[in-house]
Amino acid sequence: MKKIKTSPLLPKEFVVEQISANEANIIAYPFETGFAVSLAHPLRRFLLSSSVGYAPIGIKIEGAKHEFDSVRGMLEDISDFIINLKGVRFKLKNGLKEKEITYTFAGPCEIRGSDLDNDDVEVVTQNAFLATLNEDATLNFTVKIHQGIGYVPSEDVRDMLGEGFIALDAFFTPVRRATYAIENVLVEDNPNFEKVIINIVTDGQISPVDAFKNALEVMYAQMAVFNSEVSIKAPAAVDRADEHPELKRLGARIEELGLSARSFNCLDRSNIKYIGEIVMMSQNDLKEVKNLGKKSFEEILEKINEYGYTVGQELSDDLVSAIKKKIEAE
Repeated sequence: MKKIKTSPLLPKEFVVEQISANEANIIAYPFETGFAVSLAHPLRRFLLSSSVGYAPIGIKIEGAKHEFDSVRGMLEDISDFIINLKGVRFKLKNGLKEKEITYTFAGPCEIRGSDLDNDDVEVVTQNAFLATLNEDATLNFTVKIHQGIGYVPSEDVRDMLGEGFIALDAFFTPVRRATYAIENVLVEDNPNFEKVIINIVTDGQISPVDAFKNALEVMYAQMAVFNSEVSIKAPAAVDRADEHPELKRLGARIEELGLSARSFNCLDRSNIKYIGEIVMMSQNDLKEVKNLGKKSFEEILEKINEYGYTVGQELSDDLVSAIKKKIEAE
């Protein structure tokens, strides 16, 4: 029998599933039927179109007048060199939004992304191939890197470049893939609620979680226009201090580590119940645990490393607060 509602159920569960450094699943539930896709679809659009990234918008090569030219001693034509350059993903440092950077290479050598690192720019695609130079070759070129969103064709950036520069199509977005799946989830014996799983893959300029945060900020900013005329009372925020994405792992009990009986008992007798407590301790603090010998100390270090953390690892303030809150509630 269906119950009469006066408002839809608000989702309360939020999980970040880190697959790799550049891939993550963002999971939220439970949603009313149809609500999950209503949220996921615009978020996907914002992820792909509004994520801020960096791209080369122009290049000036000594001895080359246009993109169909060639450089003596370089195996690749300029057109191939430009295609390879577009595959290199840059990230400006020190808050820079644009920068012209000059490089000089002498052969014989093979130029890769890692060779373009310097004080102003970080290359996140270190192994990306750029060009091959013969023994008598010298390559001098200047790249203009700019911050932006989405895709901008070369004709739109031509006026931003100095004399001698070849304009490039700029693909700024650092999000390589954003997809979502909707699954049913059980709530109080009702299987018709939904879970949304948003898969995000980036190129390394930004983490998937940061890309998701940026998409949310853009979405909220776009919707803020309605507040100028329509006063909407926002629902009370759900306190998620104990729902930090990493809290599920760090808030697990030490039994999850699979320690020997001696090591476990030393921690248990010292009232250390959670993995997060060990991670927040310094190694010296851990050594001072009563009756903890050298072998037990080394075993705990090894088990924590296998779990994906280190003893004494620096954690964010909100995560530390969430772990302490969980300990106090015990």
